[in-house]
Amino acid sequence: MKRRDFITTGLTATAVLTAGRALAEWAPRRPINAILPYSAGGGTDALARAAAAAADGILPVPLVVVNKPGSSGITGATEAAAARPDGNTVMVTSAGSFLLTSMLRETDVNPFDSFDIIAQIGNLTPAVIVPANSPFQSVQDLVDAARANPGGLRWAHNGRGGFHQVAGQSFLNRNGLEAQDVPFKGGGPTRAAVIGEQVDFAFVGIQQAAGFENELRVLALVAPERDPIRDDVPTLEELGFDYVAVSSPIVFFAPKGTDPEIIQGMEAALQQITETQQFADLMRARGNVPAFLNGAETEARLRQMQADTQPVIDVLKSQG
Repeated sequence: MKRRDFITTGLTATAVLTAGRALAEWAPRRPINAILPYSAGGGTDALARAAAAAADGILPVPLVVVNKPGSSGITGATEAAAARPDGNTVMVTSAGSFLLTSMLRETDVNPFDSFDIIAQIGNLTPAVIVPANSPFQSVQDLVDAARANPGGLRWAHNGRGGFHQVAGQSFLNRNGLEAQDVPFKGGGPTRAAVIGEQVDFAFVGIQQAAGFENELRVLALVAPERDPIRDDVPTLEELGFDYVAVSSPIVFFAPKGTDPEIIQGMEAALQQITETQQFADLMRARGNVPAFLNGAETEARLRQMQADTQPVIDVLKSQG
């Protein structure tokens, strides 16, 4: 699978002025509740809270992150989709996981029919991690152990149907490996399971290792290029292993039918938030970097991801 990059370039003066006008015309009067359909402590939660902190001074009202975990993100998404489309309730989520979950099983909501896409603020890339005391010093060690004991190893991810599971299962499938998957509700619990040695390895966002370097070992990044912050970690591609490059944009959504002027105002506000030094600093402290895409660009990325991952989803569905 070829990697497709979605990179924004510098905005023109006209675009900046347009964004400024959109933000000025949108004047929320009550705090904005951003439903986050995962537990606190995960990668999506960290990015959302960084955006909420950086919104102070840009938005005239607080941006409040409300965790609503359950059913691989579908519980919170369902609640957000049912909210009044007045701009007072939005959703911020791992859009890749949301998309893949809606493709893998029958759900009442999906990214395109249930929501209006506002903007992307960041991106999460999965990595292969093991406990610090693990005997596996490399991906090859892990692969050798899995081949020697088919189905004997346990691996964690952030929930069935999410992009971490798709990344991990496709790696196992493509390399002829078997292992028992153990789903958790979010990146924080997944990381805790690895640290506690409840599992042998995990596919989880590389930013989960930030601040836990003495408790975790990152074996590889599931990507064709190294992470801009953890550039000491090799990629599965350079190590020569077969894999599917699956990452996830962190995206703000509004309930379907929200006034386009509200969407434009929110998009402009998120653009300004991602350009602040505060947001960049908070992101770096969490092992990540800002990555803004407007609503149209975000939708195009998600639809391309839908097309690229459909073969993997078909295999997972056939496996039950």
